[in-house]
Amino acid sequence: MKLSVVIPTLNEAMHIQAVLQALAPLRRRGHEVIVADAGSVDGTAQLAAGLCDRVVASARGRAVQMNTGARHASQDALLFLHADTRLPPDAARLVIDALQRHPWGRFDVEIESRRRLLKLVGWAMNLRSRLSGIATGDQAIFVRRDAFAGFPEIALMEDVAFSRLMKARGAPACLRERVTTSGRRWEARGVLRTIVLMWRLRLLYCLGVRPDRLARLYEP
Repeated sequence: MKLSVVIPTLNEAMHIQAVLQALAPLRRRGHEVIVADAGSVDGTAQLAAGLCDRVVASARGRAVQMNTGARHASQDALLFLHADTRLPPDAARLVIDALQRHPWGRFDVEIESRRRLLKLVGWAMNLRSRLSGIATGDQAIFVRRDAFAGFPEIALMEDVAFSRLMKARGAPACLRERVTTSGRRWEARGVLRTIVLMWRLRLLYCLGVRPDRLARLYEP
């Protein structure tokens, strides 16, 4: 089994080269890296071109971009990675081993920041995910290609909606090895403010508020 790593991007010039360089050992072992770019104007696609197997153009929207990347993938398993997230060592073996027993899964996550509160946020995300079977995009969701249900193409909460679809096909593999993701989203908005906002959005989503309305609340 080999992996196709799909990275959705929009104006990620500051991060894309580092994440792709970190994935170079995977490519040397025969795994595939695809960047699904939604019309970046900062040169993201050009910077990525020589460091991945292909850059594909996509309409905007993380779910749409991930589905676009998946359609261009040629390997047996898909792994969806944010542009500011790093995989742990030996990630490919961990994913392949997990997919022998589960149709899909995710890693634990650690938020990279000097703010101690964000260490607690990462711990809480991992615990909530393990108890609920719901994965977040920050946790590097992976799935067998033959079990991939596609991400619901909604404006926000696509990871929650996808997790619900996939839970009907089997319980996720909850890997305790950690991906490392940037704390920039929390730090830019304010850590406490972002925590409250994310819990509010999740509650409203569970109450049936449309994702397009939630996306307007999420925008800074």
